[in-house]
Amino acid sequence: HIKKMALRALVGCKRVIDYAVKIRVKPDKMGVVTEGVKHSMNPFDEIALEEAVRMKEKKLVSEIVAVSCGPTACQETLRTALAMGADRAVHVEVNGEDYDNLQPLAVSKIFAKLVQQEKADLLFLGKQAIDGDCNQTGQMVASLLDWPQATFTSKIDKEGDSLKIIREVDGGLEHIEVKIPVVITADLRLNEPRYATLPNIMKAKKKPMAKYTPADFEVDISPRLKIISVEDPPVRQAGSKVENVDELIEKLKGAGVI
Repeated sequence: HIKKMALRALVGCKRVIDYAVKIRVKPDKMGVVTEGVKHSMNPFDEIALEEAVRMKEKKLVSEIVAVSCGPTACQETLRTALAMGADRAVHVEVNGEDYDNLQPLAVSKIFAKLVQQEKADLLFLGKQAIDGDCNQTGQMVASLLDWPQATFTSKIDKEGDSLKIIREVDGGLEHIEVKIPVVITADLRLNEPRYATLPNIMKAKKKPMAKYTPADFEVDISPRLKIISVEDPPVRQAGSKVENVDELIEKLKGAGVI
């Protein structure tokens, strides 16, 4: 039986290259340039966190734990999460080449162990990260925990020990009901995240942050996939304007299209 205030939410907060930055491929074509580039929290993770905070404001969630896997710089991302309303943070430190090769399955195994350690009832994640665009972690954690999953979520309503979810699918919207505990991945229309206010940024500095390594959870993070090369997309040719349909037909004939 789940008491009204007893739900604990774990939220994944990935540090990614900021969405406004123009991405540059490294000269060796083995990745993208990250040095000296602005990073921020993955936008879909911000939405996931905002939803957890709103559920806490409605007294549906009692505690929010923000989690990030990566180098020391991830602590900045976690401080942002704490300023937005998370109660405490967990930083799982992964550095250097290990971090460059960190893949969704390894992250999922860490999350699954953390969910069990923290006795969480809800795991909120963004539907995907804007760097790797994998859209895999939520589904993999649900599988590892044998929990229901509500992916691409655009609306959540709690009813008893279940959640009524509206999710975005290719053909429109799908309505599902899932039992708690559950993994939720946030889509763009779920909410609009708040900005962290200055007083909350100051308060966040005093909130607790635990530190672990993958070894603490006995998780092997060695990669299953090998990156062969990273390429820029081909440059598209500029289009041209035509005055009328006859000219369009002439151009298409000239190009050998019709």
